[in-house]
Amino acid sequence: MGPSRVGYATKNYPYIKQLLKDFELRPKKGLGQNFLVNGRVLRKIVEAADLTSDDIVLEVGPGLGGLTRLLAERAGKVIAVELDERFVKALKDLLADLENVTIIHGDILKLTPSQFAPCPHYKVVANLPYYITSAVLRHFLEAKEKPELMVVTVQKEVAQRIVAKPGKMSLLSVSVQFYGRPRIVTYIPADAFYPPPKVDSAVVRIDVYERPLAEDEKGFFDVVRAGFSQRRKQLRNSLSVGLCISVEDVEKALRQAGIDPKRRAQSLSMEEWDRVHRALTPTNPPPL
Repeated sequence: MGPSRVGYATKNYPYIKQLLKDFELRPKKGLGQNFLVNGRVLRKIVEAADLTSDDIVLEVGPGLGGLTRLLAERAGKVIAVELDERFVKALKDLLADLENVTIIHGDILKLTPSQFAPCPHYKVVANLPYYITSAVLRHFLEAKEKPELMVVTVQKEVAQRIVAKPGKMSLLSVSVQFYGRPRIVTYIPADAFYPPPKVDSAVVRIDVYERPLAEDEKGFFDVVRAGFSQRRKQLRNSLSVGLCISVEDVEKALRQAGIDPKRRAQSLSMEEWDRVHRALTPTNPPPL
């Protein structure tokens, strides 16, 4: 395909329908292929990533490369991982003029960051398909080689759950905030995508900590999952059932942690979850 196709990539948003027609492509609903076509939002995503020429960016699901091109203008290197082979072929044509972009055909959930980045320092930028949002977040946040930063587009409701404060916490919010500090950058209406999804979206930035909240990650999440296993029950009951510990022992541990046993899981802060985990796991050192 000729240079005109490369030209389209520089103005991807207004020409998305034409691009799909030119490459004889149809978005697959099963793969969550809703392409962000609002230039203002695309630029906000790039700005939120605080890119410099020293940065390596891992983009998940580049689609037709509109965001990829903007990332390449600021980052030292962009590695774009695309699951759909049909779009890989289009991307290699559309982004052929960019020497700092590498396009990889593969499933991000089956690949490790070390397979891409030559150094442990990298950032993740992605317009995530809704159906793999939680899986992708876990994949990177639990990885041995964690990113410094993640900027991801997710369903609006999911974004609000990720950044939730005590009183509205969930297993998802605890799971993300254990590894980093999230904030919502901007909200995105459904009509900013083609084809438009049925719900609005949001851009979330996660500043990943150098070290997670607790060293004993498995033990911490065993406690948290038990706490959220029966959300409507008081902590003393949900933890007792989830951890197979007597209610009396759970109450004793909660009081030791300074937590009212009658509270519910969604009301606890991250620091309080850490105290509960330590109280229920005596082998852990006391918090500093």
